[in-house]
Amino acid sequence: MRPVRDLIARVRRSLFESIGDVAFGMEDGAVSIAGLVFGVAMSTDDASIVLLAGATGAVAGAVSMMAGTYLDVHSERSVAKAELDRLRARIEADPDGERERVVAQLLQAGFTAEEAAAVSTAFARSPRALLDHVAAHEIGMPRSVGASPRTHAIWMFLADLLAAGVPVVPFAIFPIETARIVSLVITGMLMAILGLARGIIGHEPVWKTTLQTMGIAGAAALAGVAIGRLVTR
Repeated sequence: MRPVRDLIARVRRSLFESIGDVAFGMEDGAVSIAGLVFGVAMSTDDASIVLLAGATGAVAGAVSMMAGTYLDVHSERSVAKAELDRLRARIEADPDGERERVVAQLLQAGFTAEEAAAVSTAFARSPRALLDHVAAHEIGMPRSVGASPRTHAIWMFLADLLAAGVPVVPFAIFPIETARIVSLVITGMLMAILGLARGIIGHEPVWKTTLQTMGIAGAAALAGVAIGRLVTR
């Protein structure tokens, strides 16, 4: 049972570290595919065409977002590693001078001379702690990094594909007249939930984030319908 618990704990930790990707992926998937699906659905009475277009767009969009997320996180980590290597080399070249700079910063922040000296002594015993301090307070970056680019990319793919499937699935189950209504309703519900989640995660007013998210989805749907009507006219 312990391996299972450890696996669940790792998955949960990776989810929390990638929660921003999950929220963005779900919003992107739902909005982009809703516009596509509603545009096609208003242009044809064949549910299989809507299903094909929606499923193809959902998979292609999810793969694209996954690749983009992987490259973005990988680039950020590469930049972070280069910055940390530069700081590490600077500290190794002049550890006393680096500790003096830290002491000056602490004194300027209001620490007493005794407190600043105690911190300097602690850093002399632990160069790693000194690197942590400089990385966090001088360049605003922790020495350690979170989830891997692969983990971020996987969560982005799953979130984008899951949300993108919401407006598509009704066309695989119901006749097209019913599917249009069901797709519109459940997509609206999903966007409302995502808006609430955005507000909670970002500590913003939930009514504001909910209206923003639903408004974006509505604009995408209207744009899709308008283009569909224009093309089939």
